Amino acid sequence: MPTKKKKPTTPGQRGQVVVDYSVLTKKEPEKRLTISLKKRAGRSREGKITVRFRGGGFKRKYRIVDFGEEKKGVPAKVEAIEYDPSRTAFLMLLCYKDGDRRYRIAPEGIKVGDEIICDDKTEIKIGNRMKLKNIPPGTPVYEIELKPGQGGKLVRSAGSSAQVLSREDDYVILSLPSKEIRKFHGDCFATIGQVSNASHSEEVLGKAGRSRLRGRRPHVRGSAMGAHDHPHGGGEGKAPIGLKHPKTPWGKPTLGKKTRKSKKWSDKFIIKRRK
Repeated sequence: MPTKKKKPTTPGQRGQVVVDYSVLTKKEPEKRLTISLKKRAGRSREGKITVRFRGGGFKRKYRIVDFGEEKKGVPAKVEAIEYDPSRTAFLMLLCYKDGDRRYRIAPEGIKVGDEIICDDKTEIKIGNRMKLKNIPPGTPVYEIELKPGQGGKLVRSAGSSAQVLSREDDYVILSLPSKEIRKFHGDCFATIGQVSNASHSEEVLGKAGRSRLRGRRPHVRGSAMGAHDHPHGGGEGKAPIGLKHPKTPWGKPTLGKKTRKSKKWSDKFIIKRRK
């Protein structure tokens, strides 16, 4: 998808790069498939900040996206390609043959009027969803299930895709966007293609205001804080954080410290770890 570089008519537009949304065919979302989203500003149910630097932002409605296989065997036609404020990818509004309408993550290259289907085995076509064991090697896929019947969990962000490498007994080996090579059960479903809005990584916000509209407040360095706010804070002038003992705001080791559990259930499925 192309991007547009703004003319520097204002300081905020100097260097600003935005995604060209001309591919979108509908502005208002399907009312029945939206729910109101209560703002929490990074706070827990107790009102305590659990995620720092969140708050404000434009009011948005959450689009209910179907990640599963409830409409298996029912063909659907793409009615619209829509923007979703809650994710980086675009959505496609599907109208199924039985009259039901649902949102799904749109693949790159899908057009209004295209017909797609979700089934155990179907045609290798962009937007079709099927079992991994029936997808030939070399095919790009996204919205992959971790366990059969769980719904798509992996590879859902803009422009991402995994690649089917080979089949081994009941399992299919995939190369993920992180370059991790992993085994998935052959009965897990995946969608053919690459996630839409591939130019998202080229976007340049250009000014702080666009970040604030997304609900992100300024991120403050630990070394710029006081000693009571962060382990890196305090001292006279610019003090180094101490390369031997970098810490999180809560005193835990960070910057290269391994955080993955030593005995995780999914270790047996990983063939090659990501770098």
